[in-house]
Amino acid sequence: MQFAFTEDQLTITQAARDMLAETCTPGQLRKQLEAGKPRDDARWSTISEMGLIGMLAPENAGGLGMTMVDLIGIAEAAGYVGLPEPLVEQAGVVVPLLARLDDNRDWLGKVLAGAVVAIGHPVNPFVANADSADALLLADGDDIHLIAPGDVTLTRAESFDPFRRLFSVQWTPSASTKVGSDWGDTADRGALLAAAEMIGLAQRSIDLAVAYAKDRVQFGKPIGTTQAIKHMIASAQVKVEFARPVVHAAAAELPVGTLAARARIAHAKIAAGSAADVATRMAVQAHGAMGMTWEVDLHFFLKRAFALNYAWGTPTQHRETVMARVESVRTGPDATFAAELS
Repeated sequence: MQFAFTEDQLTITQAARDMLAETCTPGQLRKQLEAGKPRDDARWSTISEMGLIGMLAPENAGGLGMTMVDLIGIAEAAGYVGLPEPLVEQAGVVVPLLARLDDNRDWLGKVLAGAVVAIGHPVNPFVANADSADALLLADGDDIHLIAPGDVTLTRAESFDPFRRLFSVQWTPSASTKVGSDWGDTADRGALLAAAEMIGLAQRSIDLAVAYAKDRVQFGKPIGTTQAIKHMIASAQVKVEFARPVVHAAAAELPVGTLAARARIAHAKIAAGSAADVATRMAVQAHGAMGMTWEVDLHFFLKRAFALNYAWGTPTQHRETVMARVESVRTGPDATFAAELS
């Protein structure tokens, strides 16, 4: 596959990256966490004003009419800064789902204006950040219901990532709350975007390790000059460089909707999760004992990577999808060089 981002795609990604780097620093994350705030209102307002939430919404609905390929770099940038706000899931999962529902009860417009809809897809055992949502999309069998926060009972579940608060939701479905009966590619979108975020998280962890290895001096020289540290960092970077194009390719094939396309997304989630696991563990090791402390920023990115690896399908579930694809194609010596890719 020949794949390259256009100049426009690179420009909008860079604009988002610059904004996030300025508004979502580790220092700001610490203040937000200490204040117990699920969202930073000023940051969320800036994100909304930039039009990022509506990137995939149809133009006739007030969106930009763009594709997942346009959004994938921004998802990676959100992961790189450990963004607490639900930009990625709102823009890439909630907005496309609302846009395809005949009865979205004007919530598409509300989300584009900054409202937040939490999503309780059957693949996820808990609903993320349900306590700060303006509405919830919940599953009752194959049916989709749009529920007001006042009509649910939330029970907090343990979460490795303090910014990704998880809840079990008790509620009563009714004909008046039903808005659809087909989740479509929602789970694939969620998995793909989680993979992109994990690429960003992995790269941030590597960058933190590199910076520390340059500054930390032992026996009269930076620890980054030792071969052991160099090899650890290089191995982690190789994992990221091999996983990133898998994620990009999966974004390009998302609209196809075939088993082969779904297997690419599953592969992307597996590869990105593995890269993030290797990179975050390596970064902790490179920092030594300091890597386990609250004072070092690394824990923000390690916790998010761990949480996302099990969101929108576990590694085991995604391996089953890849295996289903393998079993669906002709194999054997006579098929080694076959051109069939459907």
